[in-house]
Amino acid sequence: MDLHLLAAEPIAEERDAIDRFLGSAAGGWTGGERTSTDHHTASGGHEARDQRYLLLPALRALQARIGWISEGGLNYICERLTIPPADAYGVATFYALLSTTPRPPRVVHVCDDIACRTRGADRLCDELEKSAGQDGWLRSPCLGLCDQAPAAFLTEAGPEPVELLFGGATAASITSVLKGDYAPAKQPHPVLPQKGSQELRLLRRIGVVDPSSFDDYRAHDGYEALAKAALLGPDGVRKEITDARLAGRGGAAFPTGRKWDAVSLQPERERYVIANADESEPGTFKDRVLMEGDPFALVEAMTIAGYATGAERGFIYLRGEYPLARERLQHAIDEARRNGVLGESVHGLGVRFDIELRVGAGAYICGEETAIFNSIEGYRGEPRNKPPFPVEAGLFGKPTVVNNVETLINVLEVLHLGGARYAETGSGISTGPRLFCLSGSVQRPGVYEVAHGTSLRDLIALAGGVAGGRELRAVLLGGAAGGFIRPDEIDMPLTFEATRAAGSTLGSGVVMLFDDQVNLVDILRRIAAFFRDESCGQCVPCRVGTVRQEEALHRILAGKPIGGVATERALLEEIGLAMKDASICGLGQTAYGAVETAMKRLGLFEEASAS
Repeated sequence: MDLHLLAAEPIAEERDAIDRFLGSAAGGWTGGERTSTDHHTASGGHEARDQRYLLLPALRALQARIGWISEGGLNYICERLTIPPADAYGVATFYALLSTTPRPPRVVHVCDDIACRTRGADRLCDELEKSAGQDGWLRSPCLGLCDQAPAAFLTEAGPEPVELLFGGATAASITSVLKGDYAPAKQPHPVLPQKGSQELRLLRRIGVVDPSSFDDYRAHDGYEALAKAALLGPDGVRKEITDARLAGRGGAAFPTGRKWDAVSLQPERERYVIANADESEPGTFKDRVLMEGDPFALVEAMTIAGYATGAERGFIYLRGEYPLARERLQHAIDEARRNGVLGESVHGLGVRFDIELRVGAGAYICGEETAIFNSIEGYRGEPRNKPPFPVEAGLFGKPTVVNNVETLINVLEVLHLGGARYAETGSGISTGPRLFCLSGSVQRPGVYEVAHGTSLRDLIALAGGVAGGRELRAVLLGGAAGGFIRPDEIDMPLTFEATRAAGSTLGSGVVMLFDDQVNLVDILRRIAAFFRDESCGQCVPCRVGTVRQEEALHRILAGKPIGGVATERALLEEIGLAMKDASICGLGQTAYGAVETAMKRLGLFEEASAS
C-alpha cells in the first residue's frame, strides 16, 4: 500500500512521545533512518499494518505529551504504523479527549450533564465564563463522578502528564487548579454509604481491603472463586453461571451463561474476553467504584471467564476519564502476573490467560459492544451490523465474550454460593444482588447494593430520601437512555420484569432523583444535546433524528413551535419511532426514551399544547 503522507514534520517532543510508546523505528520505511537496503527493498509492511490496534494508544500518548495532535505528530504515527493520514485523522477526531487543534497543556473538563446540573453545574459554568473566560476549561458530558457532583477532570500534558478526576468542584477550586494548585483536585473520595454492612456481597471489600495489596485481597476471599473454578472445570463453571440465571448488568440483560456457552462452542480456537468498563451513561458510576476499590476482583473474574470460554487473552476497555481506576487496575494486573495467577500459566488452572488494559478517549458510543471492537482495533468507534454476533466474530474477527464490570464481579459470587443458591435471591431473570447509582436530588448519593426485587421506594429511603426534605417530582431510571418515573410509581420492584412491564428499564442501574426545584425542561434539553453530540453519525436515523429531536425541543422551549406545540409533539413521536425502529445500535434506539416518558408520563408540554 502506497502511503501519501503529509508534508508536516513532527517536532522532537512529538517524535519522542511516539518512540517511547512504539519503540524505535526499525528503518526508513517506518519513520526511522534509512539504511542502504531501504533504497532497494521494503520490509515489515505486513508487520506494521498488524500494529493498527496501537493507533488509539499512540494518539493518546501524543495528546498526553503535547496537549494536542498536530499534523506533524499525526504524520509520524501514520508513518510508524503504515496508516493513511486521512484514516488516522478520522480516528483522532472521533474522540472528545483528543484534539487536532491547539489546546493549552493544562485543561479542566467541567461536567454540565444532568446529575451535576441538579447540584449547580450550570451556575458553576456561568461563574467560570465570567472569571476565567473560555481559557483552559471545557464543558463536558457526564464524568462518572455523579455522587460527588459537580465533577471536573484535569488533564495536563508534558513529559510527566497529570490526570485527576475530582468532585465538589467550585469556580474557586477550578481556577486554582488552572493556576497549577492541584490540592483541590486531590481530595479523597467519600466512603461507601453502606460500608461495614454485613449484607454486602459485591461491595463488601470496598473501603475495607487495601486495593493495592494482593495479599490483603487474598486474605478477604480473594482467588477462592478461581480455585473453585479449577475444581469445576470449564463446563462446570458455565453450568453454575447458567443455573444462577445471571443476566448482564450493563443494560441489555442478556443471559451470561448463554453468551459464555456460545463462545465456548465456536470452532475457532482464538477467542477473547472483554470487560466493558467504558462507563459513560450519564448517572452511572458503579463500575468506577468497583474498579477503584476492588480491582483484583475484576482481574480474577476475567480470568475465570477466559478459563470457562477457552480464551487466552482479555481486554479491559476503560473510559478515559477514570485515571485512578486505570492506575489501580494496571497495578492489579501486574501483581496478578507476579503472583502466578495471570500470564503464561495461571496457577491452579494450567492454562494461559493474560489481560491488557485499553483506555478510551471520550466516546459514549464505545460502550456499545461492537464499537469497542473497532476502537481496540484502531478504527473509529462505530457499531457494526449484527449478525455476525460477537460470540461468532468479535474482536479481530474472533469469538468474543463482552461483559459489563458488575456482571463479571457477580461471577465470583455465583461460584462462591453456587448457581442454584445465588438464584434464590430475586426471581425470573432478576437474580442475585444489584448495584444502583443514586444521584441528583438525593440526601446521600452513592452506589448502593440491594437484592433484586427491592422497591424503588425502599432504595430511595436507604439513601436518605430527597435532599432537604423537598418534594420528589420525578425519578430517571436507567440514565439518559432510560425513562422517567412519577412519584406515585416508586413502589415498583426493581427487577427487569417489573420495569419492562411499566414501560421503563433498569438500564445500567441509574436512579436519579429530581425535586420540585429542578427545571425538568432544562434537563430534557441537556439529554437531547447529549445524544446529538454522542451520535457516531454512521446511520441516518440516529444522525439526523437526534438533531431534529433537539431542534424541536428548542423551538418548544423558545415559545416558537412550528404549527403549535401539539404538532411539535407529534413530530417528536415520529422522529422517536424512526430512531427506535431503524437505528443500527442502542444509542439511536433509546435516544427518545427520556423525551417520550417526560411527555407521556410526566405530562411535560401538555399545558403549552393545550394553550
